Amino acid sequence: MRTFKITTLLLIVLTVSSSCDDFLSEIPDNRTQLDTPEKISELLVNAYPNANYMEFAETMTDNVFDSGDLTLTTNKNSQNYNWEMQEDIQQDSPSDYWDACYSAIAHANQALDAINKLGNPANLNPQKGEALLARAYSHFMLVTFWSQRYNPSTATTDLGIPYVLEPEEVLVKKYTRNTVAEVFNFIEKDLEEGLKYVNSDYKLPKFHFNKAAAKAFASRFYLIKGDWNKVIEVSDELGNKPEGQLRDYQSYLDVDFNTGQRKYSQESESTNLLIASVSSVYSRSFYSNRFQLTGADRDILFGNGANLFNKEWLYRPLSYNGQITIFVPKFTEYFRITNANAGIGQPYDAIVLLSNDEYYLNRIEAHVMTNQIATANEELEYFISKRIKGYNASTDKVTELKIVTKYPAVDDEYTPFYNLTSVQKSYIKAIAELRRREFIHEGLRWIDIKRFALKITHKSYNQPDNILLKDDKRKAIQIPLHVSNTGLEKNPR
Repeated sequence: MRTFKITTLLLIVLTVSSSCDDFLSEIPDNRTQLDTPEKISELLVNAYPNANYMEFAETMTDNVFDSGDLTLTTNKNSQNYNWEMQEDIQQDSPSDYWDACYSAIAHANQALDAINKLGNPANLNPQKGEALLARAYSHFMLVTFWSQRYNPSTATTDLGIPYVLEPEEVLVKKYTRNTVAEVFNFIEKDLEEGLKYVNSDYKLPKFHFNKAAAKAFASRFYLIKGDWNKVIEVSDELGNKPEGQLRDYQSYLDVDFNTGQRKYSQESESTNLLIASVSSVYSRSFYSNRFQLTGADRDILFGNGANLFNKEWLYRPLSYNGQITIFVPKFTEYFRITNANAGIGQPYDAIVLLSNDEYYLNRIEAHVMTNQIATANEELEYFISKRIKGYNASTDKVTELKIVTKYPAVDDEYTPFYNLTSVQKSYIKAIAELRRREFIHEGLRWIDIKRFALKITHKSYNQPDNILLKDDKRKAIQIPLHVSNTGLEKNPR
């Protein structure tokens, strides 16, 4: 294991200003006592990363292309597209997200420490559950981006990230960089204990780890680990046909653009399980980024031939520039005024961190991996029926023959750490392609690219192709420079 130093200032640098942030920045002896459920709950509001990973994660994927419009490019966008390190800490950058995750972890640890000092009373179990889940989530996202994919045969030696279990009590503290195996063991411990205590008794439950969000996160974690029975177990309440619980895309076509865009991340949407309002300008990027989803490549993702029934999708790609680049409206900026006289403030985007749509696809994949193909067929048909126009229940049937024909197994294409039969290869590809479209712009495709060891090619105008190989070292984002400068060893290149 490697060691490095991290400062309390670094941990809190991007946290939203509040009395709880003042608490964290105080010398320990001067801090307000966290001695009531209300005070601890207030602290936990900041136990979620106040930054957005979606732009950099999405731009690294095969959902993004070169528009060829040289007036649109930005340095950050180009670096993400070419899997290069960004040295600046700016909104929506990897460094921004790294700092935000460790700030969130610091808040969760302070809450857990306060609960422990109060003797772990039962009336604080809900806060304890939320803190454990929030700590697990931030560490999971960190290891997802800054380490190589989880593979039990190499995880005991692969470099992970520091798993921080205690609050900061000194200005400079030395940490060890845990292995991927250690990080996953810590996450699982926090996750399982958090699931015991978490409830949904919040004023705004979808902005906290409620029970459904906790189980959805668990399904994502166990999917990465290949623990299919756990995925099925934690998703039992969702069921095989979650009527009214998935996103209704027809309702987005029935309203105007601005309403539909706001609707995507609203608490009233039944599919949304965990929402965050984060410091971000991602919604502006669709005006300016050269490397994004392009009109020329639209049919790769949204052509009629890109679904099993060859029908029109209900997704609504739009454009600001005559189809040079296109986007599915999902993000709305909220500008929070901090000084009305000066006219300055802070931009925020509401983003969906966990949803029933992902939760359900995880369940379908687990049924495929446990050879429950008939069940998976019913679930896939149900999911697709909610995303295409003109679905016909009599003729639009999902069968094994249709799946293996539409998504033929290709040697050395999808290669997770576990074995796949030929039929499973076809189904896994079908599910991954559905997930790819469902979460366009949200960065989740990057998780699939890593866990399935997918090879992707990024083309650039008048430049040679940039190929990301199956086990490319660049799939582990380089450690932020301001952190590696403190002693943390960089990821190998």
